[in-house]
Amino acid sequence: MYPGYCRKPHYYETDQMGIVHHSNYIRWFEEARVDLLEYLGLPYQDMEQAGIIVPVLEVSCQYKGMIYYGEKVRIDTFVAKYNGARLDFSYEIANEKNQLVTTGTSKHCFLEQNSNRLTRLKKAQPIFHQIFEDYAKNNPQHP
Repeated sequence: MYPGYCRKPHYYETDQMGIVHHSNYIRWFEEARVDLLEYLGLPYQDMEQAGIIVPVLEVSCQYKGMIYYGEKVRIDTFVAKYNGARLDFSYEIANEKNQLVTTGTSKHCFLEQNSNRLTRLKKAQPIFHQIFEDYAKNNPQHP
């Protein structure tokens, strides 16, 4: 089971009060998403080398609490939806006290790198498709 992505905020990510600036959470979602894909054995680099790109179509973020400089956080990343052409993630950020402080989502699609045309992984890259399908089936989104 994927253990989540852990990190501490860098000083430059905070404001004068030592609170993480809201603009950083989207970057953290990306870091966590990349970490999950590497955990699955499917890093972005491999997809790109296979001619598949995965653009971000939409991102949302809901702030429920503050994160301070020096505070360790865990970002749990879940496959919220996968249908072969689209891949949606949800994120939960918890502080050191395991309190939920941020939630979010990102929506993606799969494109052929050369043509920028929508592609279905089941046909274009069956191994990639199986990895996503198995993970989505065996690791349902956290309630």
